Amino acid sequence: MESSLNNGATETDAPDIEARTMPDGALVAKRDAPVGGQAVLEGVMMRGVSNWAVAVRNPDGEIEITREGIVSWAQRHPVLRWPLIRGVVALAESLKIGFKALGISANAQLTAEDGVEEEEIGGLAWGLTIVFSLLLAIGLFFVVPVGLTSLFKDQLGSPVLFWLVEGLLRTAIFFGYIVAISRLRDLRRVFEFHGAEHKTISCYEAEDELTPARAKLYSRLHPRCGTSFLLIVMVLAIFVFAPIGLPAWYWLLLSRILGVPLIAGLAYEVIKWAGRNRDKSWVRVVMWPGLMLQNLTTREPDESQLEVAIAALNSVLEVERPEDNADLEPIEIVA
Repeated sequence: MESSLNNGATETDAPDIEARTMPDGALVAKRDAPVGGQAVLEGVMMRGVSNWAVAVRNPDGEIEITREGIVSWAQRHPVLRWPLIRGVVALAESLKIGFKALGISANAQLTAEDGVEEEEIGGLAWGLTIVFSLLLAIGLFFVVPVGLTSLFKDQLGSPVLFWLVEGLLRTAIFFGYIVAISRLRDLRRVFEFHGAEHKTISCYEAEDELTPARAKLYSRLHPRCGTSFLLIVMVLAIFVFAPIGLPAWYWLLLSRILGVPLIAGLAYEVIKWAGRNRDKSWVRVVMWPGLMLQNLTTREPDESQLEVAIAALNSVLEVERPEDNADLEPIEIVA
């Protein structure tokens, strides 16, 4: 039986691919591949196991591609491949590569004015940006919720009520943040490139032809998206912090900060497992909230944006076979 897609195509338009439909009616692959990505300014970064590449359309309309090799920390030290630990390693590596890709994309958009070349954004500036972003994320999603809940801790009178209220408050702040950034006009094109990244990865995972016309058939929602990863972090935090009870405020605060790596490691295992078991109906039910949240952080891309995403992925695939390294697969990160 053929199923209709949003763009008028059907699954039988591509009878040899390994794909099914997503909640938005578009295609998604049934298998997982060790590739991930991130939207950047006017472009897409794609990452494999041994290298990553960022493709950016510059102000002249040309696609600029930068590729760098990587040796994962997990390849150097076997202990870093252990469950939980590998999630923290993957997240740290993704942040490092992601911010470097953002720097490349930002510099590609700089143009000369009045014959004077714009000065490129240096490494120090991006280093400070990384530190500020991490502090903001930890403060907003972990310190603020426990601080606000502590203001009426005595009125709650129960450790169970405390961690439940804190967890609900954390999740509400996260949802509010996603809704707020989704309404920013300046981020719309970034979200479109985020959609292009997802479509291109799904097209590749389905072993379909990597062309804008084929990639367009695939969903802008993806099981391994960083948006879903962050939602899992918010939910898992409720259960991880529950056994701590109600110690003094400074222990509460310290536990929330030190608990971030543990929660990130757990969330990585969950999303990695979900990606590999995406064909099970009950797994799709569990993944559904994260997929719906991606409707806010992705937009439908045009073919020129898909062309950029495909250029980035092709550059990665030129020098490696990701299927040979499935045990070291990276996860996608939110744009």
